[in-house]
Amino acid sequence: MFDNLPKFVLFTGKGGVGKTTFACATAVNLADAGKRVLVVSTDPASNVAQVFETPVGNHLTPIDAVPGLTALEIDPEAAASVYRRRVVEPLEGTLPADEIAGISEQLSGACTTEISAFDEFTHLLGDRDLVERFDHIIFDTAPTGHTIRLLKLPGAWNRYLTENPGSGSCLGPLAGLEKQRSRYAEAVDALADADRTLLVLVARPRPAAIAEAERTSRELAGIGMHNQHLAINGLMPADDGGDPLARALADRDRAALDGLDPSIKWRGRSELPLLPVNLVGVEALRAFSDPDAQAVAADTSAAGTLGHDLPALGALVEGLEGPGKGLIMLMGKGGVGKTTMAAAIAADLASRGHQVHLTTTDPAANLAETLGDDLPGLTVSRIDPAAETARYAHNILETKGRDLDAEGRASLEEDLRSPCTEEIAVFQAFSQIIRESGRHFVVVDTAPTGHTLLLLDTTGAYHRDIMRHSDDGPGRMVTPMMRLQDPEKTRVLMVALPETTPVLEAARLQEDLGRAGIEPWGWIVNASLAAAGPGHPLLQARARAEIAEIEKVRNGLAGRLAVVPMLAEEPAGTERLRAITAPARKIAAA
Repeated sequence: MFDNLPKFVLFTGKGGVGKTTFACATAVNLADAGKRVLVVSTDPASNVAQVFETPVGNHLTPIDAVPGLTALEIDPEAAASVYRRRVVEPLEGTLPADEIAGISEQLSGACTTEISAFDEFTHLLGDRDLVERFDHIIFDTAPTGHTIRLLKLPGAWNRYLTENPGSGSCLGPLAGLEKQRSRYAEAVDALADADRTLLVLVARPRPAAIAEAERTSRELAGIGMHNQHLAINGLMPADDGGDPLARALADRDRAALDGLDPSIKWRGRSELPLLPVNLVGVEALRAFSDPDAQAVAADTSAAGTLGHDLPALGALVEGLEGPGKGLIMLMGKGGVGKTTMAAAIAADLASRGHQVHLTTTDPAANLAETLGDDLPGLTVSRIDPAAETARYAHNILETKGRDLDAEGRASLEEDLRSPCTEEIAVFQAFSQIIRESGRHFVVVDTAPTGHTLLLLDTTGAYHRDIMRHSDDGPGRMVTPMMRLQDPEKTRVLMVALPETTPVLEAARLQEDLGRAGIEPWGWIVNASLAAAGPGHPLLQARARAEIAEIEKVRNGLAGRLAVVPMLAEEPAGTERLRAITAPARKIAAA
């Protein structure tokens, strides 16, 4: 699949583009060739275990079906627990119990979870004994925004520790980071070394996915990662069989590839066709890298019928409209269409005469491109981590720093340069959005799953801290987390594609939300071929495979469900977005 691979290979890209499939298939291909291979997932919503059909955890796990292949999933929570013990245990017996409790509280937030995950990542890059055990280490990373931050953190923390010795910022995390300074320096060197590291950017042949791959390419090239390969996954075959949808999809794919930025000089480029089934299991992964297997025609005799009544998005919006205001949050795996669904819901509510604020916490989302034009009553914004961090730092310096002497102000500025400052700044912006939903509709397009869970973790930590120190009774105090937990004030919509992995990951997220006291209000299954009624055999085979996943959502996961058909054209602009919320219709059997 890829030739002359170096020691480290990192697969990244927009969520749902096939990073895990590429990473696992590459690992199997190398192991079959006699190489010793370790495949590592840094995605908080990892599904490597599902693809290999073997339990994989936060430890080296041999894949019995593939001699020479070992797998590892970095579990952020497990890593955070180990990290906390490493920082706190040396302090026990040397500090008062209340001070240790304070440090433990500092270590309970999302910042520590992120730091501990990247600490594990840099450990793998810098552990010479481990690296020597394998010919190749393959990383299946989290969706792009999360991965960019992960890849930048070694350099960011290395610079911070070098430029700010002795800082008290993020007391607990920093105490552990200081001891790992040389490891972070080695990680930075490894990532920038083209002889040791290849970055594979995976994209679907869609303008948004390709644009994100190009943005990622430029951003990571800026930190020295120039050895980059572009992998296009899921190309519709040119032979459309006379099916209008197949023809439109093939034309759309080729147009997206024709729009590639010629100024980006990829070291290589791969293109793989759309397959009739999802790839789960070692034999399916072997077929993925076999050109002959890829060319096998779709099995049109697959069981299943497309003659289902599939509820449309418009009915769901009618239910959302009832209270006349409130917070609507769309959550799910990256690449499932959260941005489009959020824009469609916001445009529909605005067209019904409501005041609506549409915003996003996803660093990679572009709401302006999706909406295209203005709509009366609709305000659009984004929570930009860089902008929010700069605003937060400026505010702190203008308030807390105003009366400090030069030494105190310098110390405060030093603290604000910590990467942990971003966590606080983004949380404050998110809290403001939550408060605004008490006046009108606020629709939030969230970042991919792992990133969103970190944000909710910060919200929960703030809630616990406020309630612990507040003298007010529970009835008088309303925190952001309490608003998220109130079904009268917040409606959470899970968004998934009608495929095994996206549905499974959305179900996992629903469980995580339940433990936080947040119950999803409904589900949206997006880009459904079963709802589109295709005529092409390949698309029909994929449509039949969707039925079991849609029924799994309808009968076991969702209190309310909407199914949005696969569209022949990208739904950009308010008119096309409003068409998505058209009344329900019965889908004829293909």
